[in-house]
Amino acid sequence: MMRTRPLKVALLGCGVVGSEVTRIMTTHADDLAARIGAPVELAGIAVRRPDKVREGVPAELITTDATALVKRGDIDVVIEVIGGIEPARKLITTAFEHGASVVSANKALVAADGAALHAAAEEHGADLYYEAAVAGAIPLVRPLRESLAGDKVNRVLGIVNGTTNFILDKMDTSGAGYSEALDEATALGYAEADPTADVEGFDAAAKAAILAGIAFHTRVTIDDVHREGITEVTAADIASAKRMGCTVKLLAICERAAHGESVTARVHPAMIPLTHPLASVREAYNAVFVESDAAGQLMFYGPGAGGSPTASAVLGDLVAVCRNKLSEATGPGESAYTQLPVSPMGEVVTRYHISLDVADKPGVLAQVAMVFAEHGVSIDTVRQQGKDGEASLVVVTHRAADAALSSTVEALRKLDTVRGVASIMRVEGE
Repeated sequence: MMRTRPLKVALLGCGVVGSEVTRIMTTHADDLAARIGAPVELAGIAVRRPDKVREGVPAELITTDATALVKRGDIDVVIEVIGGIEPARKLITTAFEHGASVVSANKALVAADGAALHAAAEEHGADLYYEAAVAGAIPLVRPLRESLAGDKVNRVLGIVNGTTNFILDKMDTSGAGYSEALDEATALGYAEADPTADVEGFDAAAKAAILAGIAFHTRVTIDDVHREGITEVTAADIASAKRMGCTVKLLAICERAAHGESVTARVHPAMIPLTHPLASVREAYNAVFVESDAAGQLMFYGPGAGGSPTASAVLGDLVAVCRNKLSEATGPGESAYTQLPVSPMGEVVTRYHISLDVADKPGVLAQVAMVFAEHGVSIDTVRQQGKDGEASLVVVTHRAADAALSSTVEALRKLDTVRGVASIMRVEGE
C-alpha cells in the first residue's frame, strides 16, 4: 500500500545535471512514486544565480540559501550536484545532522573525504549514496558494494573519463595532434573551457580512489592515486602504438597485490592491444573491467558523463535511499575492514614502451641494452631506424617495476650516444 505523505527532496545545484534531475522527477513522478512506495516532492532548489533562466524549473522552489534549505526539519533526502569541496562538505554534514540522507555526484569530495562523510552519515543514521560520482549512467558502485559483496575483487581496469577518451580516439582515427583534438572536444561540449581536471587526470584519479576503496574494502583517497594526464601524448606515440597493434587510452587501474597485503591505484596513458575490448571504446564513452575470484571478468560500458546519464544514476540512488527511509533502515555504508596500505608507484610492475633519439652509429644498441641489463629490466623487442647520423630506437620491455624503469631511463640520459628520451609509455591489457 502506497504512503500518501510525500518524501521531501532538496536539490543543491541546478546546472546541467540538476536541471535534468528536476525534469525527470517532474515528468516521471508517478513512476517514481510507484517504485518507491510513496510520492517524492521537490521541496527546494538551492542555486548561486537565481536570475538565470532554467526551463522547466519551478521558480517558486529556487533559493540562494542552501544552508537554510538543508536545515529544514522536513527534508528527507538532499541531492548534491554542486561539486567541489566546500561548501558541499559542510552542506552534506549539516543535512545529516538534521535527519536527511544524501545522494551526491561529487567525485572530488568523496575521493578526498569519503571516510569522514560515511562516519557522519552513520552517526546520524543516514544514507550516503554516490553512484553518479564514478561513471555517469554506468552502474559501478552498487555492483561493487552489493552484487560482488560476497566475492573477492582483484582488479578494476577501465576508461572513466569521456573527455580524454574522445581526444585520444580522435588522435588515433584522424591523425590529429593533441591540441587539434582538444579543440574539437571543446567545440562539441565534451571538454570544459578549462579542461585541466580531465586532461591532467584529476577527474579519473578521484574515480579511481572511490573504486579502489569500495573494491578492496580499504580507505583510498585521491592523494594515494598516482596520476598522469594526456597532455604529453603525441601523434608519434599514437603512431608507435599502431605499429605495435595497439591504441592509447587513459586508464584507471586499481589492483590488489599478488601477495594480497597491499593495493595500488593509478591513472595514466597506456598502450593496449587492439584485441582488448577497451581498445574499441570510442568517442566519449566509458568502460570498466572488474576482475574477481568467483565472477571472473565483468565489463561495464556506457556514457560516463552528461546531464541525462548522470541524472539517471542520481535518480537510481534517490529511489534506493527513499525506500530505505520508508523501511526506517539504511543501506551499505563504508567497508574498510581490510585496512590495506596503498603501495607507491615505484613498486608497480608493468611493461614499457620507450622511444629514444640516438646517434646512428655502431655500438649504440649494445650500449642501450647494457644499461637495461644493469638495472634488471629485460627487453622484449627493439626497433631501430637511422638516417643522416641520427636514429630512433624503440624499446619494449618485459614487465618491470616502475622504480627500476625510472633508474634505467636516468642512466640512459647520461649516455653520449643518447640524444634524448622522446617518450615513455606503459603497455597494459596483456
